[in-house]
Amino acid sequence: MASRILALLIWAAVAATIAFWGLRWLGKPTPVPSNAMAVSLDNAARGDLRKLLTGPAEVEADTPNLSAASALGARLKLLGVVAPRHQGDVGGLALLSIDSKPPRAVRAGATVDGDMVLRSISQRGVEIGPASGPTTVKLDLPGLPAASTGSLPPPSGITTEPSVAAPAPVGQQMSSDASMASPPADMPAQPPAHRRNNR
Repeated sequence: MASRILALLIWAAVAATIAFWGLRWLGKPTPVPSNAMAVSLDNAARGDLRKLLTGPAEVEADTPNLSAASALGARLKLLGVVAPRHQGDVGGLALLSIDSKPPRAVRAGATVDGDMVLRSISQRGVEIGPASGPTTVKLDLPGLPAASTGSLPPPSGITTEPSVAAPAPVGQQMSSDASMASPPADMPAQPPAHRRNNR
């Protein structure tokens, strides 16, 4: 019995080896995509090694480009603010639309577009500028429209005069009074109220 199990294991290993190498030789490899690029390690060390070893470069405080600020101001539209209660408080949200896209909520200190951040929020506007520079764009909320004045038109279908019914002719008045006094024929007669209380 052990020899049969050993033979089965050996033949299974032979079949697995033949299947593996047969698929390797007969199978077509997946081609390299046409947009793939070869990686070369020769270009990795090129560049200025002094920058690598001396640390970050000193950033000079440059003057803001006013034409870029005016272009940004033309692209932005302030739709609403959630300002802090007091002037010195930090925080708040502004609802801004950039390039007529759907508006998005921006927190104070968050990036608005590129390197421009929302510097401060007031009750009626926001100030935008670079993170390490002065305010370059100031946006104000549009003014509220004037309240409409005037009078409303009178409602239709309603009259303010009481309606006076025309008096009915004497003969018709008598017949309507008689029909009100006599009960209908299908209604059972009820005993008078004083007789019901005695029972």
